[in-house]
Amino acid sequence: MVDLADNQLVCCSGRYNHFAKLLNDHGLKVYAMDWIGHGGSDGVHGYVSSLDHAVGDLKEFLEDVVLEENYGLPCFLFGHSTGGAIVLKAVLDPCVEVHVEGVILTSPAIHVQPSHPIIKVVAPIFSVLAPKYRVAALHRRGPPVSRDPEALKIKYADPLVYTGPIRVRTGNEILRISSYLQRNLSRVTVPFLVLHGTADTITDPGASQRLYQSSASAHKSIKLYDGYLHDLLFEPERDDIANDIINWLSSRLDVLQRW
Repeated sequence: MVDLADNQLVCCSGRYNHFAKLLNDHGLKVYAMDWIGHGGSDGVHGYVSSLDHAVGDLKEFLEDVVLEENYGLPCFLFGHSTGGAIVLKAVLDPCVEVHVEGVILTSPAIHVQPSHPIIKVVAPIFSVLAPKYRVAALHRRGPPVSRDPEALKIKYADPLVYTGPIRVRTGNEILRISSYLQRNLSRVTVPFLVLHGTADTITDPGASQRLYQSSASAHKSIKLYDGYLHDLLFEPERDDIANDIINWLSSRLDVLQRW
């Protein structure tokens, strides 16, 4: 079983139907959620007042939907980009970690840099004064998030995908959760697989390497894809990346079955 929590900043979980079907084909049940203000969830589009609320929603979703309906089955969490940060913070809670056999993180937002250092100073202030205001400068602009033009076309044509400038409070919350994770990487003990493209300019592949090096996890793996961009599961090599994830899940399930 995999809780497929696609919590990317501008995304919705429906984009991952292809990946979910691949997991289904390998006997894995998949659940998905959108965090508040994103995808099909309630709230102002692109706005989240606190990512701690998103972490809490993930915990509640895990307890009330996933575990209750699948008692006794091993559970893995998947998170992309900001969703990776949410998943990682959630499993730092021992009450969550005890129910999770492992996590898969693609392009996790462990280290996110704004376009100018002053943003880190003023963002907390303006997130209180004008939390829903949209400011492009809060988010570094780089090349496209995928090297597949068709994938980009589909993404930005989806009405559930937020394409506007980042909202002040949302941007500050991403900076805040990434700062928290950087200070707590050594506390991560859950088995994990982290995947990152080396050409990603949205989130930092070096931070994924620091997670791998600093965490206390006994079972951890990292894979860096040379020249790949941010949306790994929408790159031209998406099926190869999905297979890397499926192979890791299979290896973890084999270990559990031997216990």
